[in-house]
Amino acid sequence: MPAGLAASLDIARLLEQAHWVVKGVVITLTVMFIVGLYIIIYKTMYLRRAASESARFLESFWRSRDIEQIYKQAQALRNSPISQMFVAGYTELAKLASDDNLKDDREGNLTNIERSLRRAQLSETLKLESMVPFLATTGSAAPFIGLFGTVVGIMFAFVEISAAAGAATLKVVGPHIAEALFATAIGLVAAIPAVMAYNFFMRRIRVLRSEMETFEQDYLNIIKRHFLR
Repeated sequence: MPAGLAASLDIARLLEQAHWVVKGVVITLTVMFIVGLYIIIYKTMYLRRAASESARFLESFWRSRDIEQIYKQAQALRNSPISQMFVAGYTELAKLASDDNLKDDREGNLTNIERSLRRAQLSETLKLESMVPFLATTGSAAPFIGLFGTVVGIMFAFVEISAAAGAATLKVVGPHIAEALFATAIGLVAAIPAVMAYNFFMRRIRVLRSEMETFEQDYLNIIKRHFLR
């Protein structure tokens, strides 16, 4: 039998014979690893699209002088947080321009536009950060959950040693020690990529958030100069 297949069968047999507490720990960590892996793949693609579409929108925003054309492109780039901020600001500006009672209130109009931009920025930031806290939870909790399984496995190994009454061979205590070490290993397997991905995603999100704050100031300056004279 190939060595890899034999090892996988040994692990499966080991888990089948493990204490129910250790089984619960392993199942919990496996679920955390699978969910974390899904989040890593999904957020990598999402943040990449957000950064790419934001770059495309900013290029169009600074190049074009037709605000209607910019608005149409912003609507098409739905994954860009900056384009969605522009849509929110443009919608508020159009609403104020259509209300004759508000046209002369320059400071009030500017405050309303700024508020709409802030709301959009908060909404987009929440989208960018969604599911990422799970990675932080996995990174911090998984090693301790695995350690709990390790403690339980070793505890039952000592129980077997006590019950063996002097005949405690490696064959008797080995499975419990192995399942204990396996719980530790899978805890690390779940935690390490989660921590690395969390740090990577938060750095990317900070960059996008900084770009949104810069765009907010630039957009408000343009509104002041050209639309709220």
